[in-house]
Amino acid sequence: MSAKTAEAVRAFRERLGVPGLVDVHTHFMPERVLDKVWDYFDAVGPLTGVEWPITYRHEEEQRVALLREFGVRAFTAMLYPHKPAMAAWLNSWSAGFAARTPDCLHTATFFPEDGVREYVGQAVAAGARVFKAHLQVGGYDPTDDRLDPVWGLLAEAGIPTVVHCGSGPVPGKHTGPEPIARLLARHPRLPLIVAHMGMPEYADFLDLADRYSEVRLDTTMAFTDFSEQFSGFPPQDRGRLADLGDRILLGTDFPNIPYPYEHQLEALERLGLGDAWLRAVCHDNGARLFRLG
Repeated sequence: MSAKTAEAVRAFRERLGVPGLVDVHTHFMPERVLDKVWDYFDAVGPLTGVEWPITYRHEEEQRVALLREFGVRAFTAMLYPHKPAMAAWLNSWSAGFAARTPDCLHTATFFPEDGVREYVGQAVAAGARVFKAHLQVGGYDPTDDRLDPVWGLLAEAGIPTVVHCGSGPVPGKHTGPEPIARLLARHPRLPLIVAHMGMPEYADFLDLADRYSEVRLDTTMAFTDFSEQFSGFPPQDRGRLADLGDRILLGTDFPNIPYPYEHQLEALERLGLGDAWLRAVCHDNGARLFRLG
């Protein structure tokens, strides 16, 4: 499968004339944590009736090699805590991963808890280039007062946070556009990347991107055959994707996807928004945001 995918992605890149892909939503985390994430997806089928096989269930070294084989020039280590006293440990691991994996954008995370401002500051000082917040798994309100100095720091530093804030695949207490709207009212210059295009509240998160110039969206799993089955993107909003073409970023959810990597690219291409849009989404926007040489 990987050889076929590598050839398909190479052909896609060559046709667009880009030096590689910038994928802002890939997952690398400590092995025992990733195993638990995979256990969750293994159970999704019995829980919801939707099977979710992990296509790239490999050891870390092989997963990194696959992204390089696919021509991904920069990717992330999206990781996130589900309880207190976990984020700083994850940040320590991810700093080590970034040090030994130079094409990975140094990724960090946080949780509303005592000391969060200090360890986020330490991660920034250590070179973190992107953060991850998962409101569904973490079960927290992004406007929790303990996070206010964190958001202020990230806004001032211009470091983006990929935030899972949409209500897919299942809603959480603090998912949906309202908590993020409250957050942005406090920090209007905060660089946020809305994961999964805000699935399923696509239009609401596009509205926030219209209102706030530092809000971006990633394509993770959106528009694919898998997601269109239960959370289809509204056809009437397709033109808005073109209007915001400079603030949409490629994301895939590799390795936790139930289809080959190239299907995300095919799903974007069949939107019919043109090669210039695809070049921006799959490479140029991410290269500009993260100042890739």
